[in-house]
Amino acid sequence: MNPSKKATVLVADDDPRLLKLVQRNLELNGYRVVTAKDGVQALKTVETEELDLILLDIMMPGLDGREVCRRIRDFSSLPIIMLTAREAEEDKVAGLDAGADDYLTKPFGSDELLARVRAALRRSQLSNGERGQPVFQTGELEVDFAQQVARVHGSQVNLTPTEFRIMSFLAHNAGRVVTQADLLTKVWGPEYKDEAHLLRVNIARLRGKIEPDPGQPRFINTRPGIGYTLNKLT
Repeated sequence: MNPSKKATVLVADDDPRLLKLVQRNLELNGYRVVTAKDGVQALKTVETEELDLILLDIMMPGLDGREVCRRIRDFSSLPIIMLTAREAEEDKVAGLDAGADDYLTKPFGSDELLARVRAALRRSQLSNGERGQPVFQTGELEVDFAQQVARVHGSQVNLTPTEFRIMSFLAHNAGRVVTQADLLTKVWGPEYKDEAHLLRVNIARLRGKIEPDPGQPRFINTRPGIGYTLNKLT
């Protein structure tokens, strides 16, 4: 994203009061905001607008946020923050499983909203800036830092930006144990260092895409109570 360009955020929520409040908070802090009142409208907006970030309510009429997120992930790697009124971890995990990068539990304050938005945009910009580096290979898995893609047996794997950041950090530290706190800090930011469920869900999702048998991982091993290791294979 051009530093001089206003970041454009899509806010999709069926609560008109919340929609207006979030829009006002973002606009007062220099963001361009487009809105959608349901899942169908949100999908159409993603297809027609040049966006930098999506705030997506998990409970919407027609298509709910999880289904919208899954469909967006079929064609876009834009950062997505799910908005949920439920505090149960399984509801947060469901949103992350659909392909979201982060979540925000209602009710939330303007400071928390803005912090999450800044963090998501910062992560996206860092990913876009990682260019010109070599390709890492372990066994049949290849991580191309310049193109920001992973391949297994030469075929590209469809990773979200968050999944690729995890893959990239593990590849840069291949053969070494990377702690959960280090991964969370590097991939999401220092304010996320205690949110281990974010990491668990994304590691599981990543294994499902790159491992021949996710239940018996060949590439990414868990070090119980410590973190994860990307194996160096010939």
